[in-house]
Amino acid sequence: MTNNEDFQDEIGDNHITTSANNPIRNDAFDLTDDQKIELIKKDVENILKTLGMDLTDDSMKGTPNRVAKMFVNELFGGLNPAKKPKSSTFENNYKYGEMLVEKNITLYSTCEHHLLPIIGRAHVAYISSGKVIGLSKMNRIVDYFSKRPQVQERLTMQIVQELQKALNTQDVACVIDAKHLCVNSRGICDIESSTVTSEFGGKFKEEQTRREFLDYLKLETKF
Repeated sequence: MTNNEDFQDEIGDNHITTSANNPIRNDAFDLTDDQKIELIKKDVENILKTLGMDLTDDSMKGTPNRVAKMFVNELFGGLNPAKKPKSSTFENNYKYGEMLVEKNITLYSTCEHHLLPIIGRAHVAYISSGKVIGLSKMNRIVDYFSKRPQVQERLTMQIVQELQKALNTQDVACVIDAKHLCVNSRGICDIESSTVTSEFGGKFKEEQTRREFLDYLKLETKF
């Protein structure tokens, strides 16, 4: 019989997740961002002191505050629904009916199991059913859902689901190819490996459409 700590390690290693939504508590936004920064600052300070760091050193004394602000305002800013980008759409007046692909969207996220970076590229596509979305909005949607503790599988699904809602179509797909520093810099320390995930909706579930999308990306991986 394993103890709870062993079980939590096992969950992390196998990327088990309970839903397509991030596990956020109902009281997550009872505190202001400034209040969160102050609390996290004290926690980071305690971690560094426990590790034996001298926080009176000029190089270290501002670190707790810098880390706290980074967590709240940058790395995990996507937890706050107030920061969700507006998914502005327009009528497809030019009647473009083929696939639109946005390749190589830069992705920075954080693994929720070890709080280490996930760095890679997202490739997103859709087929209009009457609406189109600004290209930069696709980048912003990827960035918003990336800026939270994540697992790559969930992130891929969230991007597709958000675009499906905005465009009022199921015909959306996303492929993410990313390096996880929890694999690259700790544990097995495999610096070469990357992780590829995909989510295909509507017409992209059909072999011909899916293959056309993947051919645009020139990926050898078979799904």
